[in-house]
Amino acid sequence: MKKSVKFISLGGGNAVSVSRIVSIITPDSAPSKRLIQEARSKGLLIDATGGKKTKSIFIMDSDHVVISSVSAETAIARAEENDDETNEG
Repeated sequence: MKKSVKFISLGGGNAVSVSRIVSIITPDSAPSKRLIQEARSKGLLIDATGGKKTKSIFIMDSDHVVISSVSAETAIARAEENDDETNEG
């Protein structure tokens, strides 16, 4: 059976693959802000905020860092919804 790829919507027509996410964190701390700056300097930052305030940071298995205007809590809830759908059938 072919495994389907599940995505989390980041708003503005953007999405990330659930299976590639290592961590979802909030951008409030100094280490989070440093993480964004380091990713930007390495060319690994993906800005999916659409010009809005950054509310969550996705760390991907490819070392890319995706910033989103969707809150971390909402993103986690969406990931869990996708997980529930996968386990249903």
